[in-house]
Parts: sequence; structure tokens; C-alpha cells
Amino acid sequence: MQDDPLPSWQDTATRAAIVAFVEAAAGDGAGHVAPQERVAVFDNDGTLWCEKPIPIQLDFVLRRFAAMAQDNPALRGRQPWKAAREHDGAWLSGALVKHYDGDDADLRLLLGGVLEAFGEMTVDAYAEEVAAFLATASHPSLKRPYRACAFRPMVELLRYLEGHGFATYIASGGDRDFMRPAAEALYAIPRERVIGSSFALRYDAPTGSGGAGGAVVYKRGLDFLDDGPEKPVRIWSRVGRRPLVAVGNSNGDVPMLEFAGGAELPALRLVLRHDDAEREFAYDDGAEQVLARVARGAQDGWHAISMRDDWADVFGDAPGPS
Repeated sequence: MQDDPLPSWQDTATRAAIVAFVEAAAGDGAGHVAPQERVAVFDNDGTLWCEKPIPIQLDFVLRRFAAMAQDNPALRGRQPWKAAREHDGAWLSGALVKHYDGDDADLRLLLGGVLEAFGEMTVDAYAEEVAAFLATASHPSLKRPYRACAFRPMVELLRYLEGHGFATYIASGGDRDFMRPAAEALYAIPRERVIGSSFALRYDAPTGSGGAGGAVVYKRGLDFLDDGPEKPVRIWSRVGRRPLVAVGNSNGDVPMLEFAGGAELPALRLVLRHDDAEREFAYDDGAEQVLARVARGAQDGWHAISMRDDWADVFGDAPGPS
């Protein structure tokens, strides 16, 4: 008997819908889809790994803010350094919720701080800092390393899709270069398949007589924020195809989910609902619109994944993919 490819999933209607779609796409029947069209895109924060009480990348950024405020007293009364120094999670999480409600005032302050914190850093130095953070930092309330905060059922879903000829991508509002080392280590998704927000970049030629090396450096400016309607644009620009499968968890994922399939192809649109306060967290804030879309769209391939009801396990024991 073949091993179960989705052992952390309960035997529910959601699991059955996923299996039926994937098996049909990879099969020889009426639902067959050519291998080159089998593209799956996943959001990251809150979809592939935990995003509460604050996104993991935001924790990384806040530690940098706190160190900056420690060195420069003039920053201590300004946002976002004030929130970082005072551990004001309400202001920080509120900035993200307000963004999904159409108010970007606090998000602009946050992004401005990020640009000041990492502008003029080389991509190599940034990657080293990210790797060190992921190797040592832990979740403040779950009490497990961040590298062990990937959702095991989602990692299994990635492998299941790949085993049926799907190319898997991350398409997230998070920083592309922060996610790259995490995606490779936790999800076995190669760095070149990570689509995300990005600082503007420049190339600095090497100094000295050797004429080799040089550096790619972050400018003090944002290139693009990969969220909302920007997600389909970035997916198309990187992949050149509509996804067949799209997986998200927040209002910012609605355009990506809508973009899946199209007139010529079927689509499987999956929305992770965080409704398990015992094993993770229970919240719908920032997901009201996408959950309402799921409620009226099962016939169009929209399905909610209940963390509480559809998953037998959330994190598993190992820090990476099996």
C-alpha cells in the first residue's frame, strides 16, 4: 500500500477536494492539465508559517530597530522605533490590519524605518544576518524555534503537488530576500522561486586592481510591495503563467487567488483559516474579505482550510520538510 502523502491532514471534505483536483490535473482524464501549466503559488506569512503575535520577519526588523534606538536616543520617540523599544505589539499589528483596511499611514512609517535600517547594506551581509536570526531566534509564545514554525501540513502539500508535476512558488508580501533562506531550509523551495517585496538595488563595482567581485547593495527606497493587486503582476512577470493552485490566508491574497486558473484552466483556491487557539492562534482580523469570498465561492474552486478541523498536526517535531 502506498504511503499517505498527506499524513498530517484529516480525512475531510477539504482534503478530498485537494486530492481530487491534483489527481485530475496529473491524470489522463478530462481534468488533465499539461505539466508546463501546473503552477502553484503560496503566500508565506500565515500560510506556510506562523504570523502571530507578529510576523517572523517583523521580529527580525524590530530587533534591528531596538538596537538603533539604543545607539541613537533621537529615535526613541519616533515610530516605529518607539514601538520596537517599548514592545508595543498593538501598534505594529495595527499597522498591518489598517493596511488591509486601506489605511497605509502607519505602514509607511514602518517601511520608512525598514529602509533606514537596511539601506546601504549589501545583499550578502543582509543574508548573513537573516541566516543568523533564523538559526537562533524563537517564537515568543509558542516557545519553539522559528525554524520549527512551518506548518507541517503545508510542507506536505508542497511535496504532494511537486510529486504530481507542479512547480511551486512563494508569492508573498514579505521581503523576498528575507524569505529566500527560510524557503530553502524550511520548505525546500529554491531561492529563485521566491516572489516577494523588494528594496531597490544597485551594483557597486569592485575596488582595487583585481577587477572581480563587486557588490549588490540595497538603496534607501522600496522597489515594490508585493501585496494585493501587485501579486498577480509579480507572478506573471516571474513565471509567465497563471497559477493553477493558489494558497493564501489574508485579504491581500484575494487578487492572487482570483488570478488562478482563468478561462482556459481550472483552479484550486485554498484559504487557510486560523481557528485553532489551542495549537496555534484563532483570528480572522485581516482575513474578513477573503473568508467572505470563500463562503460564496466553493463552486469556483474556493475552499477554506480549517487549521482546527482539517489538520491532525500543525507543526510536527522536525524543523524542516520531511
